[in-house]
Amino acid sequence: MDSSTTSTPAPRLSRRARAAAAGTALCAVAALAACSSSSSGTASGSGGSGSGGGSKVGVSLILKTLTNPYFVSMENDAKTAAAKDNVNLTVAAGNKDGDTQSQISAIDNAISRGDKGILITTNGDAVNAALNQAKQAGLFVIALDTAPNPPSVADITYATDNTQAGKLDGQYAAAALGGKPAVIAMLDLFNNQVVSVDIDRDHGFLEGMGINPGSTTQNAQEAKTGTYTGGGSYTIACHQPTQGAIDGGRTAMENCLSANPNINVVYAINEPAAEGAYNALKAAGKQSQVAVYAIDGSCSGLKLVGTGEFTADAVQYPGKMAALGVDSIAKLARGGSKPSVTQGKSFFDTGTALVATKSYPGVTIQSPTDAASACWGS
Repeated sequence: MDSSTTSTPAPRLSRRARAAAAGTALCAVAALAACSSSSSGTASGSGGSGSGGGSKVGVSLILKTLTNPYFVSMENDAKTAAAKDNVNLTVAAGNKDGDTQSQISAIDNAISRGDKGILITTNGDAVNAALNQAKQAGLFVIALDTAPNPPSVADITYATDNTQAGKLDGQYAAAALGGKPAVIAMLDLFNNQVVSVDIDRDHGFLEGMGINPGSTTQNAQEAKTGTYTGGGSYTIACHQPTQGAIDGGRTAMENCLSANPNINVVYAINEPAAEGAYNALKAAGKQSQVAVYAIDGSCSGLKLVGTGEFTADAVQYPGKMAALGVDSIAKLARGGSKPSVTQGKSFFDTGTALVATKSYPGVTIQSPTDAASACWGS
């Protein structure tokens, strides 16, 4: 899961100026993000049957960055799918999180090449106009991981149900507490801007514990004391921003412990924030007294569940999002039907599961060993 950020819209250049700058913009910082690359495969059969038949189909995969293993997993699985589906895949990425200009240039390049579709994890609303131009030019746009704002900018979104991921952690936390008092630290993404993944995961965790979030659009609006599922009392000790980073998680946890040293439950927006929180708890000598809950499902995160740093981790499948996206555009380009959303949802749900080492009644888990077969990263 990538904890998506919003960004201030970048100034739009003319199409000619953007096209002229595209190559330079995408390759400017090779050490930080990958330049555009292509991957193509040979059709497994002749004719138009199946997604791999017929002539090659051009697809662009445009990622936030290629420094995050989450997006590297998308690239790797998209390339595998491209080889299977006889797709000419062009990969581009921003130089850093929030770099919309590089993404805009990549969108313009996709239009100029005559690609049939775009898969994108957007760096901000500034890319919306370019994506709308791509759709007008006949390209099918699939958002990956997080829906754009508004969602209609993409033809469809392939993503994890982030609310459900949070709920799985919260349900497990309530079951593990078994009615004991809960003193909860909420380690969010931001406290100065609203991002859907931040709201969804935070609210999902609270709802999983049986706590009303108190708002559909903001964090930290729940009652600060009350009763969670199972009859135990709860206290919300803090809401702290982490920026989804290890350093941010550590600072947030230190601030929370200063506010209330009796914290025994930590919700973290993602694995890096959870890892930073654990480091702060260990420095304070409290790591054995506190349950840390994460969301992501990377291979390294699952190892931390196995060794006890994380109590549970709600897993996501970023590679699956990208592979399904490549397959969908290939099929559509060869006369197939448009992909549809999961019934009852506004997006195509690529699934989530909970990984933990100890089971409790009413909560379904996977072991770290079983979940490792589908994890991402190293």
